[in-house]
Amino acid sequence: MSPDTKSLTAKQPADHSARKFRELLALIIRLRSPDGCPWDRSRTKGDIGHYLIEEAYEVIEALEAGSPQDLKEELGDLLFQILFLTRMAEEAGEFDLDGVLDGIRDKMIRRHPHVFGDASVENVEEVRRNWEQIKKEEHPAEKPSGLLEGIPGGLSALARAQRVTGRASEVGFDWPDVAGVLRKLAEEIAEFEAALEARDPERMREEVGDLLFTVVNLSRFARADAEAALRISLGKFAERFAYIERKLAARGKNPADASLAEMDLLWDEAKQKGRPDKG
Repeated sequence: MSPDTKSLTAKQPADHSARKFRELLALIIRLRSPDGCPWDRSRTKGDIGHYLIEEAYEVIEALEAGSPQDLKEELGDLLFQILFLTRMAEEAGEFDLDGVLDGIRDKMIRRHPHVFGDASVENVEEVRRNWEQIKKEEHPAEKPSGLLEGIPGGLSALARAQRVTGRASEVGFDWPDVAGVLRKLAEEIAEFEAALEARDPERMREEVGDLLFTVVNLSRFARADAEAALRISLGKFAERFAYIERKLAARGKNPADASLAEMDLLWDEAKQKGRPDKG
């Protein structure tokens, strides 16, 4: 495949952006140098991996908040961690930034033959199928791989569960409709209640896991991202609880001093003031 190079370079960053990129790289090199920062020099790749995850979630939070200023800042933080990790690999003689950039550029060209080649597609679903097929061809397995292989183990449990059930659904291992998921949910609740009645902690933990897994399937049928949906609910809870704390503070109290009935009333107030039409 020989892509139209001119089309790829027509929108390259302006010179001043390229200069700022080089300045950031130089800053990272200085931080990692013998006369740089002891803390930055002591970081391991594992440390940076954890920071990458944290920064990625902060990018998502900025997106959900609809704040361009926060998004700009969080993207900068994420970029810094990526470049920092790349510099560590370069120091170890593993690869450098040019290799990273060349690799992702070449991959995107290969996986978009309908843009840079002579392939044609009718819709987004065909693009997705082509992508998956090309990905398999790039990494031919010595032995047949399982359908669920390749899903990153580092994903959160909710995100991984949604990816796993989605893969299974692609080959028909799924409920025919959402009613089946709801029946399964009722079944799992009954099984949890039985474990609760038996006062069996191990069984209760197992049944809670099954319940969560079934709810993830429910999210998939609703075409909702389970992780994002839970973050929204967490946000609502935090806002409403903060309302309770403010109201109690105005009365010279804190939640530990208040009764459950008093907090429930304030919770209902918070719901009415927030999104009364959506509960």
